[in-house]
Amino acid sequence: MQKSGLASLAMFYYDFTEKEKKDRCGLLSSVLFQLCSQSYSYYAILSTFYSTYHDGARSPSDDELIRCLMDLLKLPGQAPIYLIVDALDECPNTSLPSHRDQVLVLLKDLVDSKLPNLRICVTSRPETDIKAVLELLTFHSVSLHDESGQKEDIENYVKSIINADRRMQRWTAVHKQLVIDALTNRADGM
Repeated sequence: MQKSGLASLAMFYYDFTEKEKKDRCGLLSSVLFQLCSQSYSYYAILSTFYSTYHDGARSPSDDELIRCLMDLLKLPGQAPIYLIVDALDECPNTSLPSHRDQVLVLLKDLVDSKLPNLRICVTSRPETDIKAVLELLTFHSVSLHDESGQKEDIENYVKSIINADRRMQRWTAVHKQLVIDALTNRADGM
């Protein structure tokens, strides 16, 4: 749908090891950048926004980035916009307010705006704070956390790594199974 111009897509993956992927600003900047190339109308708004900040010499605040995103999302006659936020649980939850709290507020505000062309998909481990917010917002929720197929997939993956690695192939069957069992049981759905 995106390639044919029938929809726009922006994806953001939280990764605790990458500084620019730890907060709301990283999400907003990435989403705006991705949408910029998908519609001339989006490009025009972002180009004006960029000029407002002296062609990137000044950094906008998160609130200004949010306003820009809302301007984009409210454009009439645009194709549906799919926003995918992956691994939200990787967004830090250590400060007050935490980066994760700020992202959850943003997601709540986006859902509450009831924009007819916006579709949001969020993936995460079932962390308490995330569940508390998203359960109130979800139209449809799918939990894979306790699915037997997921555990089986993890076990198959671990087995394939053990069987493919020359050093691990020399392990005894008992040691291989011990590693497989330990990693599968402690993976906690990851």
